[in-house]
Amino acid sequence: MNPYGAKSNLKKEASYQSQKKSEKISKLSTQFIHQVFDAINISLLVLIFILFFLSFNSQREWSNTYKTLSKTRALNNNLIDYISKIEEFYIGELESLIIYRKTKPEDLIYLDKIAEKKESLFKKNLSSFTEGLSGSRYQMGY
Repeated sequence: MNPYGAKSNLKKEASYQSQKKSEKISKLSTQFIHQVFDAINISLLVLIFILFFLSFNSQREWSNTYKTLSKTRALNNNLIDYISKIEEFYIGELESLIIYRKTKPEDLIYLDKIAEKKESLFKKNLSSFTEGLSGSRYQMGY
């Protein structure tokens, strides 16, 4: 009996068993690592979809807000136009107050009343008739 031979045989069995154990450990560890990565990937996908729908909702709300702001800006522009027209009117009124001053009785000039010439109705009709005859407005015959 060779004592070295038995020892070498035991070493082979021990190394084979340790190799099997290490393979089992490596298989278990790789399966565990794969499960962890799968869980992380699934949770990232769920997070991405949740954030996608949240961003889609916030984009819709922002679009509605922008539409409302655009309408408000258009109304404000119209109000600014109206305000500028009113200011222009009032500035014109203020300038006219400076140009025109209130009159006093001393400032007024009184004119004598001119006597109107009264013409009789008969004379007026006779003159228009004679003008009509001379201007051929009233023609003789048919």
